[in-house]
Parts: sequence; structure tokens; C-alpha cells
Amino acid sequence: MKFYKLGLLTLLISLFILNSCKTQDDIGLAPDAPINGNLITDTSIVATTVVEDSVVTNNLRARAPLAYFKDPEFGTTETNIAAVLSLPNASAYTLPAGTITIDSARLVLPYSGNGFYGDSLLSTFTVNVHQLNERIVTSKSYYNTRHFDFSSELLGAKTFKARAHDSVWITSIVKGKPDTLIKVKPQVRIPIDPAFINTNLFHASTTVLASNALFENTVKGLYLTVDKNNTTGIGGNMFFNLDSAAVVVYYKNVNGSTIDTTSLALPIGSNVNEIKHTYSANVQAALDQTATNGNVYVQGLLGLRAKLTFPNVKGIFDSLQNKVIINRAELVVKVKPGTASPFGPNKRLVLYKYDIAHQRVNLQDASASDPRASIFGGDYNAATGEYHFIITAYLQDLIRGKAVDYGTFLAPTDPTSDNVDIKATPSFAERSILVGKDSPYRIKLNIIYTKLSQ
Repeated sequence: MKFYKLGLLTLLISLFILNSCKTQDDIGLAPDAPINGNLITDTSIVATTVVEDSVVTNNLRARAPLAYFKDPEFGTTETNIAAVLSLPNASAYTLPAGTITIDSARLVLPYSGNGFYGDSLLSTFTVNVHQLNERIVTSKSYYNTRHFDFSSELLGAKTFKARAHDSVWITSIVKGKPDTLIKVKPQVRIPIDPAFINTNLFHASTTVLASNALFENTVKGLYLTVDKNNTTGIGGNMFFNLDSAAVVVYYKNVNGSTIDTTSLALPIGSNVNEIKHTYSANVQAALDQTATNGNVYVQGLLGLRAKLTFPNVKGIFDSLQNKVIINRAELVVKVKPGTASPFGPNKRLVLYKYDIAHQRVNLQDASASDPRASIFGGDYNAATGEYHFIITAYLQDLIRGKAVDYGTFLAPTDPTSDNVDIKATPSFAERSILVGKDSPYRIKLNIIYTKLSQ
């Protein structure tokens, strides 16, 4: 009997709620309703190319970019790395007794996962290593536009082809046994002048070696840059894991009758990335809004994003006196046909908006605090060449005047994250050319709605 009364009460409440829905004011959401109804497509969306924000690039440890990429469509991208050099184990260091002779020194730069974007087949890179003339203040924030002064003296250089997926064979020192070859993860190994190691480590004062902070301030650090004059082909963007990067020193120590061949590692400490773009004539015309091809350009490494405006948003349902329920609103963005090769487009884009203070915030459909949030989208579909975003709640609020469009943006994002990440990304280089105006593939908004009977 109790269950019967409870079921009857539930039924009455449900009927009351359904009846109330008929008298809600004009446009609304029916989030639990089937995705059916009438379809209207809005192709009035305007997309323009704008420059990405500058951001702090301190300690991009897992994916530090080092690049020289002459993109035939976008222009030239250059990135450099300024990095602190630390004592072994980043702590006080005591010199071993005896006579030390350096066999060799290598700056070891392990690639990150998917650590290259560009031309790895035909291009040859030369990376130069210099000593910084100014120290990195670890408590200070540095933006990607910051350029560090460095010595013209070359500490090391390496010419190579980028092989971010190929393991490397190296000679491993085994104490008391013959050296042996071992296979290590993909990496670049740059020879470093032994004189630099002798001056700053083996011949340094005990005072400097007694404090890692003093050592770092004395040495100042290293500056890594791609030599533009000695790099062939169009180049590319390399990404290194600096958590595992170090200057490895192989040396012989003679102490009386004891001869020891061993090694030590000076780890790479705090780092800062400088990122610079020089754009092609087509991209510059898009930025100046003088282009006639209608292309829209989005680019990682703090390059470019697209600003979207919805000029017809208030008038979409004027003919229906706004007596509709929006079941679903989907933004469809297409990569321009023929531009997805040879350099793959962004694997994921993100859609976000500005608040009244022009700060980035999630759209309602991607906000954890909005009960209307759903599967947002943004992944690239290689079969269709499209990105799709569900923006039902955002569109509803724009139409009803509950939200103001202070700026809506489409931008590159971290493709490895499962979350909606609206921060500007300095660690991924992919780019896409999107179809803009005057094209059957232009950006569009598909809206499925149901007309209200009253």
C-alpha cells in the first residue's frame, strides 16, 4: 500500500511539472528529450583570425619546445630554451680526490612523447648551445616574448635529423667491467666543450660547489637555439622532456694507483621558453582583415586563434515568435579541403568565451557548475575533416539575453588531456586552416528545435 501511494504521488508531481513546461517563457531547453524535431542551419557565423595571448613559459618541463619551422602556409616559428644548470643531485658537491681528466661531455635531451611536428624526413637541424650572460630568477615569471642575453662563444653544437621515435644506442660505463652498448629512449646528445666543465665544476671553488643556488647563479645557465643558417629544409618543432635532461660528464679519475672511469650528471633546472612567429602574407592579411580567400588560421605554440561572432543569434527564431524549444545546437567547423597534409591539423580545438573582464571562461555546455553541460566535443574527425561542438545551453542563453557575447574563441588545446582546457598552449605546435566565409563548407550552426503549440 505504501508503494502504491508513493507511485501515485510521483505520477501527480510528474504531471504538474509537464504542465508547467507548457507555460515556460518562450525558448527553453529540453535536455532529456529525444534529439528530434525541426532543423535550421545558421551560416551567418563570422570567424576572424586573431593572435593568441602571451603566457608565462617558466618550467615547461614535460614538453619544452625548440623549433625552427618555415611553414609554407603560416610562416616561420622559432623557439629557444634558456635553462638553469644545477650541481649533481641539485645539492652541494664534493670533488673526488685525485686527478680528473674529462673523456667527453654530452647535453642529453630526451624527446617528449609525440615530440616532433614538421618535416623529419628531409630537414636537417643544427642545435647550438651557449652560456647565458644573465641568470634566470626562479621566483620571477617570464613570458614567451622574453629574450635572454647569451654569450657568442659556442659551448657545443649538433647536426642531426629529428628522430623522435627512434631509440639510440650509447656506451654505458660499468664500474669494474668493460663498457657496454645499451639502447635508450629517443634523444639528442650534443657534445659540450670539456673546458666549460673544467672551469665551472672541476676547477670551481669549494664555496661555489658547496651551494647549488650559488653554483646556478655563478654559471647562469645554458641557452639552446636552432642554427637557422645551418638548418636545411623547412625544419620543424621539437619537444623535449627537461625533467630527464642533463649534461652528462664522462671522466677518468686517477687517485694514487686507483684508476676509475665514471660519469656524473648536471641536471637541467628551471627553464624558460622564448616563442616567436613571423607570419606569411596570407596569414598577415587574415590578421589585418584584408584577406579575400576567407581562410581562418589557428596555430599552437601561442600562435593564432579564431574569434567567432553570431550576428543572427537574436533573430534565428523571429519568424516563429520565439515559441520553440531548442533540443540541440551543434557548431560545425571544417578544415579547408586539401590542407590537412602533409602537416596534420590540430587533433583537438577548444571553444571558450570571455567574461565581462575579458577573462577566459568555459561555455555553459562545458562548465562543471552548469547542470546543462554535456559532451562538449572538439576532437578532429579525420573522416569528415571537421570539429563539432555542442553549444545548446550557450545558444539558449544568448537568444534569451541571459548571456552577453563578450567574445567567443576557437583555439588549439592540449590534445592529450581529457578535460576541457581553455588555457593558451605553448607546448603543442599543430595548426589548422579552417574554412571561413563564401564557401559551402563554411562554419555553421545546426539547431534542432521543436515548435511549441502555445
